[in-house]
Amino acid sequence: MEILGIDIGGSGIKGAPVDTVSGQFMAERLRIATPIPSAPDAVAEVVGEIARHFAWKGPIGCTFPAVVKQGIVYTAANVDRSWIGTDGNRLLQRATHCPVMLLNDADAAGMAEMQFGAGRGHNGVVFILTLGTGIGSAVFVNGALMPNTELGHIIVRGKDAEHRASDRVRREKELTWEKWGLRVTELLTYLEALFSPDLFIIGGGVSAKHEKFFPHLHVQTQIVPAHLFNDAGIIGAALAARALI
Repeated sequence: MEILGIDIGGSGIKGAPVDTVSGQFMAERLRIATPIPSAPDAVAEVVGEIARHFAWKGPIGCTFPAVVKQGIVYTAANVDRSWIGTDGNRLLQRATHCPVMLLNDADAAGMAEMQFGAGRGHNGVVFILTLGTGIGSAVFVNGALMPNTELGHIIVRGKDAEHRASDRVRREKELTWEKWGLRVTELLTYLEALFSPDLFIIGGGVSAKHEKFFPHLHVQTQIVPAHLFNDAGIIGAALAARALI
């Protein structure tokens, strides 16, 4: 079954048709910079452009960096605040002329990792953390998703965790891998104390460089890099959109 997956991020919007049986892209992915400001109509236009690029006529799964319930956007940490209260499903359906399922970006990435990546075959409590513009989280208990966890907004030293330990902060502050690893460790230690997870999966584009910072992560829980890197959101969005068929 082939479904178009689109991943809306703080810096880029990317999409590709996905074989939901194998998790493989069926065409080269297309990436377009996220508009500034990232208001609903502007983002919807880019999503429509991606759908037109692939001449897409079927279901579309689309991620969004916010709490999303039944297609309604409830938060806006890394996108324009005018998204709050927007019916994302309806907006993107108008832009693409296709049925759309909108969901939290980290939840989508987690679904992909649990089915095709580093979480495959793991039970117990599995945390997927995506380190990018912000910090996204997905939590699975015996394979079942607890949606919209948004653990990147846990307060660490008086700030949202993502304002201390995201990959954006690492780059902006020019932190060494060791210093950044200590910040990530601080967050992982806090989550470990609260939830006693069985596995941490570290995703986002920076996970491709895991050998640079994993030696600086010091927690009791097993930590592994994501296998799907920045493709996880696209794949997970397509998996979620199977519910539209």
